[in-house]
Amino acid sequence: MNDTLQFPFYAKLSSILLILISFSFIFFIGKDIMTPVLMAFLFAVLLLPVFTFLNGRLKFPRHIAAAICVLLFALFIAGILAFISYQVTDMANDFGTIKKNANAFLIEIHQFVKEKFQVSIGEQKKYIDNVTKDSVKNGSSTLGSALVSISDLLFNCTIIPIYTFLFLIYKDHFILFLAKLISKENHQTLKDILCQIKVSINNYIVGLIFEMIVVSVLTGIGLWIVGIKYFILLGLITGILNLIPYIGILIAGIITALASLTGTSETSILLSILLVNVVVQLIDNNLLVPLIINSKVEINAFVSIIGIIVGGAAAGISGMFLAIPLLAILKIIFDRIESLEPWGYLMGNHMPKKFTWRLKKLKVEN
Repeated sequence: MNDTLQFPFYAKLSSILLILISFSFIFFIGKDIMTPVLMAFLFAVLLLPVFTFLNGRLKFPRHIAAAICVLLFALFIAGILAFISYQVTDMANDFGTIKKNANAFLIEIHQFVKEKFQVSIGEQKKYIDNVTKDSVKNGSSTLGSALVSISDLLFNCTIIPIYTFLFLIYKDHFILFLAKLISKENHQTLKDILCQIKVSINNYIVGLIFEMIVVSVLTGIGLWIVGIKYFILLGLITGILNLIPYIGILIAGIITALASLTGTSETSILLSILLVNVVVQLIDNNLLVPLIINSKVEINAFVSIIGIIVGGAAAGISGMFLAIPLLAILKIIFDRIESLEPWGYLMGNHMPKKFTWRLKKLKVEN
């Protein structure tokens, strides 16, 4: 006897939407807790092959293998930050030159506005002074927000490695928990889902790292050609910030433009920097992202953009970074559950060759 209940379509649709909205709301109100946990989960999946090698092949105890993995990852991040800090310190020595060239560049802008829009330099400075005064009035709240952000960053830098370590040593414990939630006949499906999630996230993060390296190299070469002094540092910063969808490249462009003032205040240099960023972004968006990123997660651009916007609204930059891997996990789950398979297809990037509706003509007999 089949005891499975069959619900109408509108009931299934309402249930799915209610579950998604509930999860989104829980993530929104608990983003300060959930964000580091999800980041640690991604890092743990990335480090899982190293952990398996140390624990399985070399017979290291679980705790020691997990600690080595986290330590190696932390040293890698620390090495990148140390290099950036060293280069930034070197750049600070040119602060006087940057200030001088910035003043010269501002004078050129004032003169351009005066000639093209008939606005005197005195009126322009008056407007800037008014804007500056408004910014100073809000300075205390801005400073407080900055201090809170720094404290949150320091807390996350401490707690994420701990979470990553715990995910690695309790990996089998979590898998057994999931196995206990579902019936034995569905264990193979669960195994397929977990294996595919591991492969998808690994490929995605490795693809991001490769994309970061390529963007850094291309940007560095372009800046070197146009004569920017700190082209290695600026290329690396551009590659790292490019991991933040949409807004990262804008921030990198502003930083590069400011750094270019160490050498000259000519407008042509800024236009050259803009051209380098545009060319690199065209290569990234039309070649690297389709081949490296989209091919790994198989999420179409429409769903990706919506997910990034929702992630940014819910948890800021961290939410934007987590949006794509979370969508990939959802798609893997949807594809392997029959009732949710249409939603997995909707999220995918499969393009049918042609689809036409064939409607039969109805003849009404009198």
